[in-house]
Amino acid sequence: MTLTFTLIDLAGSVALLLWGTHMVQTGIQRAFGASLRSLLGRALHGRLGAFLAGMGITAALQSSTATGLMTAGFTAGGLVELVPALAVMLGANVGTTLIVQLMSFNVVTASPALILAGVLMFRKASTTRAHDLGRVLIGLGLMLLALHQLLGLFTDYEDAPSLRMLLGAASTVPLVDVLLAAGLTWAAHSSVAIVLFIMSLSAQNVVPPDAAFALVLGANLGTAINPLLEGATASDPASKRLPVGNLLSRAVGVVLALAAIGPLGRFMVTIEPDNARVVADFHTLFNLVLACLFLPVLSPYARLLGRLLPQRAAPTDPSRPLYLDPAALQIPMVALGNAAREALRLADVLGDMLAGARAALVDGDRKLIVETRQRDDILDHLNTAIKTYLTSLDHEQLAENDLRRVHEILTFVINIEQAGDVVDLNLLPHATKRVKRGLAFSKEGEAELLAMLDRLMANLRTAASLFMTEDTRAARMLADEKVTFREAESTATASHFERLRSRRIDTAQTSALHLDLLRDLKLINSHIVAAAAYPVLERTGALLPSRIAANEM
Repeated sequence: MTLTFTLIDLAGSVALLLWGTHMVQTGIQRAFGASLRSLLGRALHGRLGAFLAGMGITAALQSSTATGLMTAGFTAGGLVELVPALAVMLGANVGTTLIVQLMSFNVVTASPALILAGVLMFRKASTTRAHDLGRVLIGLGLMLLALHQLLGLFTDYEDAPSLRMLLGAASTVPLVDVLLAAGLTWAAHSSVAIVLFIMSLSAQNVVPPDAAFALVLGANLGTAINPLLEGATASDPASKRLPVGNLLSRAVGVVLALAAIGPLGRFMVTIEPDNARVVADFHTLFNLVLACLFLPVLSPYARLLGRLLPQRAAPTDPSRPLYLDPAALQIPMVALGNAAREALRLADVLGDMLAGARAALVDGDRKLIVETRQRDDILDHLNTAIKTYLTSLDHEQLAENDLRRVHEILTFVINIEQAGDVVDLNLLPHATKRVKRGLAFSKEGEAELLAMLDRLMANLRTAASLFMTEDTRAARMLADEKVTFREAESTATASHFERLRSRRIDTAQTSALHLDLLRDLKLINSHIVAAAAYPVLERTGALLPSRIAANEM
């Protein structure tokens, strides 16, 4: 095999590993979505739990690099705090040692089964979560396959004379061994593959034990480089805390181990004479000792990283709160005014989402659909910021009217955020489905949908005004819109069935899509009415507990 083909094979295997990692990461994020914070919060409650979780994730994914990339993404998004995230990475380091210890079993045989099961779930699953978990299984299978191919490539060249000469010369300088193995691990995106390669070299006496130990240290250092490089372009230094912390902890461990490489190597060879096994044992011992050193000091370590890499709030970031002044928390009436001003920004964002959905239904622009869906993240961040701000108020200092206003603001932001979720999770996916399948509504049906969307945006503007004025007449008018909207939905549904009977609709898929959109628009309108009209009407006693007529006996 020529050098060119070898390099192509190596690059292709690395690309396959990266793509598998990407599929696992996106599949997990899509499958668990908004509930990921609470799920991780329960699973990673303490340092020990986080450590075990990292160890298990790495053992399952067959790659600490994948664990590092995913955990860094979760931390940057605020889904995991830095201390448990650092504990996850310490566990991931140990998880790689489990893979090395167990790699004598033919785990690659599971790759076809994982890919087959994943494809079946991805193509045939009736639920979104099962569809996304199928993506995860495909990614796991591809990662196993890529790792196996990498090992095969390395094994083909472990007996090459030029390689033996190079490694023999490098083995006399431990620092060179560390840098060499770190570079190989960075290029291969897999410390597991490199450590197994080192085990094979040591077993055939290509390198002496001390040089093999130094190479193992380099592999441990190199695998922490990729997550750092992945986040190198991030504008916020805070997003780099986890990869930098992981790299620094490993660097400290490598320096300490290098300083004691002579006596440590003699001790390891004494307790394990087998040259291959002693490499695996050294790899395991190094990561266990590193975890024992850093687990007790993660809190001050995280604070140090926070000072070195402070969070930077971009002035143009639309999800950054503009009016939530912490100093105003001492003056409740000012703080409530600030929260109300911030809440109006949610209405503006929802208005932009509805306008984007309307344009997407008309033009079928997939890029516009993606951009519109991203605005839901702004709603989520602002909603969380407002709720955190209001719950920081000292309720003992709040008068009855202040408590009522807190309740009204929370009701408004929660309902607006939920309306945004309907747009993001229901309305826009239906628009995407229409574009992908090339479906077209009848002129009458499209006009009905657009008219209801226009009415919805007008109701949102009314709700925003009512939220500030608390006018009873405007509240009644907006509440009446719920009845009007329900009647409009019923009329549009009846007209749709009439067109269906007269065969003026092309397919049954178009019919189902049209009815789903009508339902979604009515649900969004319900949230808008509940956001602003119901609190005012409830306060004035004009809101009935039920629309159901009382039983007459």
